[in-house]
Amino acid sequence: MPELPDIVIYLESLRRRIEGQILERARMASPFLLRTADPPITAVEGKKVVGLRRMGKRLVIAQEEDLFLVMHLMIAGRLHWKPKGAKVPRKVGLAAFDFPGGTLLWTEAGTQKRASLHLERGEQALAAHHRGGLEVLDAGLPDFRAALLRENHTLKRALTDPRLFSGIGNAYSDEILHRARLSPLALTGRLQEPEIARLFHATRETLLDWTDRLRWQTGDGFPEKVTAFREGMAVHGRFGKPCPVCGATVQRIIYSDNETNYCPRCQTNDKILADRSLSRLLRDDWPRTIEEWEESPRGRNQTT
Repeated sequence: MPELPDIVIYLESLRRRIEGQILERARMASPFLLRTADPPITAVEGKKVVGLRRMGKRLVIAQEEDLFLVMHLMIAGRLHWKPKGAKVPRKVGLAAFDFPGGTLLWTEAGTQKRASLHLERGEQALAAHHRGGLEVLDAGLPDFRAALLRENHTLKRALTDPRLFSGIGNAYSDEILHRARLSPLALTGRLQEPEIARLFHATRETLLDWTDRLRWQTGDGFPEKVTAFREGMAVHGRFGKPCPVCGATVQRIIYSDNETNYCPRCQTNDKILADRSLSRLLRDDWPRTIEEWEESPRGRNQTT
C-alpha cells in the first residue's frame, strides 16, 4: 500500500500537472470504485482543481464549489499520467480523469477491488475520512509520546494504526523499527524514555529520508514504480538477506496476510521471534537465536 512518502510524491507530481486545471471528464470503468452517490460524479466535470492534500494514506483533490475527490489506493491501486484521452485498461483499469494536459489513470492489480473513491462536498464531510492519527512530521516528541502510549500495543501495530499515526504502513514501519533498533513485538507500555525518543527520531528520519529519495528518483516525471519493496531498504522485503548494518540474516514474522521483517541482531538481542504460523508446527525445533537459525537447515538454505 502506498504510504506517506509515496503519497507525497504522487501529490507533488499531480500539483505540477493538474492544479489550476479544469477536470474536463471523469470516466468510471469499475462499478466498485465510487462509494458515494451524492454529489454525482458528473459534478466534478468542468470544475477547476484548487488544491491537493494528503489525508493519511488518502489523496484528496479539492475543486471549486467545495468539492473533494478522496482517493484511497489501498494495496494494489496505482496512478499513471498518460496522454489526454488515454484508454482505461480493460482488466486493471478503475477510472480516468481527463485534463487539458493529459489523463490521470487509476489502476488496481489483482482480483480483489479494494481501492475506493469518495466525492464529498464541504470540509465537514471530508473530515469524516480523517482517522485521527498524528502527523509525525508536524509533531514534537511530547505529542508523539502521547499517541504512542495511548494504547498498549506492539510497536508494529502502534505505528501502523491510522488512529495513532498517520500515513505509516507495513513497509516503512519495518524500516523505522530497524533504524530505532527496537523489536516489532515490544509493547508500547514497557518502553523507556530513551527508547521512545529513539523511535520518534527514527520515524521522522525514515519518512523524510525516503521522501527525499523518491523525490530525487522521480524528478520531473511521474512516479510509475510505486512499490512497497524498494532497493535500499534495510529489512522490509529482505527476508534471508544480510542486514546492511550488522550482516545478520533478516528474519520475518508471518501472520494472516501480513509480514514483518526485522534484524535479530540489531533489534531483538539475537533472538528469533516465533512465527505464529510455523511455531505451532515446529514447536521445540523453532530457532530462538541467530546462531540456531543459521545452523538449522532452513537457515543454511537462506544464507548460502
